[in-house]
Amino acid sequence: MRVLITGAAGYIGSHTVVEVLAAGHEVHALDNFVNARPGSLARARDLAGRDFGVTRADVRDRVALDRVLAAFRPELLIHFAALKAVPQSVATPLPFYSANVAGTVTLLEALAASDCRRFVFSSSATVYGDPATTPIVETAPRSATSPYGRTKLMMERILEDIAASDPTWSIVLLRYFNPVGAHPSGMIGEDPIGVPGNLMPFIAQVAGGQRHELAVFGDDYDTPDGTCLRDYVHVVDLARAHLAAMDWTVAGSGACEAFNLGTGRGHSVMEVARAFSEASGKAIPIRFAPRRQGDVARLYADPTRAKRMLNWRAERGLAEMCADSWRWQSLNPHGYAAVVRVGKMDESGVGTGLDVARYAAATP
Repeated sequence: MRVLITGAAGYIGSHTVVEVLAAGHEVHALDNFVNARPGSLARARDLAGRDFGVTRADVRDRVALDRVLAAFRPELLIHFAALKAVPQSVATPLPFYSANVAGTVTLLEALAASDCRRFVFSSSATVYGDPATTPIVETAPRSATSPYGRTKLMMERILEDIAASDPTWSIVLLRYFNPVGAHPSGMIGEDPIGVPGNLMPFIAQVAGGQRHELAVFGDDYDTPDGTCLRDYVHVVDLARAHLAAMDWTVAGSGACEAFNLGTGRGHSVMEVARAFSEASGKAIPIRFAPRRQGDVARLYADPTRAKRMLNWRAERGLAEMCADSWRWQSLNPHGYAAVVRVGKMDESGVGTGLDVARYAAATP
């Protein structure tokens, strides 16, 4: 199958590129590289042992999308491209609505015009807001506690409306809980630009000596140790869920279905810090700080539906998540900053031989 992947250079996107290629599919990667570095795609190519095209473009750019779609003729799209940062979305919401919601609308219009109607969407457990009960099932009420969460919820609603109006669409909504870890090779992993907004990469940088301490936001939540409880899922397990979702779109034409992707259990911030300390052999100094706006106390999945309908389940536990994160951090203390060989990329269409080492070198 020919698979177009937006946001392909990102953390989850790059791991999914590897898995989709390993499964024998053709891939074209599209990314604007605002929050990702091209070096991740060079590493993905090396891991998969297969080449693929890359286009530098924004999903709001209809002209660029039309060129890629006409040249590559995808049969399915996996949509990762979005801004993701809860605190930043609270401070500056408009860029999130523009990139996430308007970008998805533009992308859907382009796909419809090109007759590509299989769609796997990178959604989020944030669409459940502050849940009344846990574990969370897919039929739980949806809401949002941040502009970022509202963009994901809006994107889901748009996709549901499209599927309801046109039975030729086949859409999967994958509601991620908390992706962590890295490829076991240590070649690709989470490489946040600036201060990490997620727990695991921040802890990794503390263990690696790049940061002095871990700020824990709130120690008075209604949880066993007072810190937030989350369902952490290994990024490789998550990437492989996209293969299962791809298979479902082939058999599930005319529907839009949502699936939780998690382990089904929660770990507190303090549990994760202790597990990472054990995996790395490093002390993790802790500083407690006030709660952050938009955070909720408990968020973990009931993944039964994904197991039953997609034949998918998370296989890796917290110890392996921490060990793989530490391997990535140890081998790549500066992330992809030193990776300059990307391969072929075209800014206006499908890769045709342009050497883009300069993009990697210029990326902050």
